[in-house]
Amino acid sequence: MTVRFVALDTHLVRALQDGAPDANGQRPERRAAAGGEPCRHCMQPMQEGEEMLILAHRPFPALQPYAELGPIFLHAHACERGGGEAIPAFLRSPQYIVRGYDHDDRIVYGTGSVVPTAEIPARAEQLLSEPRVAYCHVRSATNNCYHCRIDRPA
Repeated sequence: MTVRFVALDTHLVRALQDGAPDANGQRPERRAAAGGEPCRHCMQPMQEGEEMLILAHRPFPALQPYAELGPIFLHAHACERGGGEAIPAFLRSPQYIVRGYDHDDRIVYGTGSVVPTAEIPARAEQLLSEPRVAYCHVRSATNNCYHCRIDRPA
């Protein structure tokens, strides 16, 4: 089995880029990137000076106790949606949290671990081989910020 890195949905991102409210009901903040901020749509690091959005995101379809909310970055301009089987370019830290979620979007206890970046696909493949794991998240190992989802291949 291979795994598929999944970026945020383009329709959602375009709405946010057009000023739609974030998960807190606020307009995304616009700032100049310092350089390296990870865009959750194109899955590329931002260049210094690029206009970016900072907003609250909840990567779950409904409110529930496990529906974590946190800050993310997006390009302020339209960018192409990233994703695929290769480790995305925006995953530049040495390690990340990889954690499994079930079909009800709840954390599957015992699945979360800090993983070296190069080992993310192997860890996700291992977790996705368990029937109770529907998908995985990749999150910051230092701040727990959401980066992307990992699914089984289509």
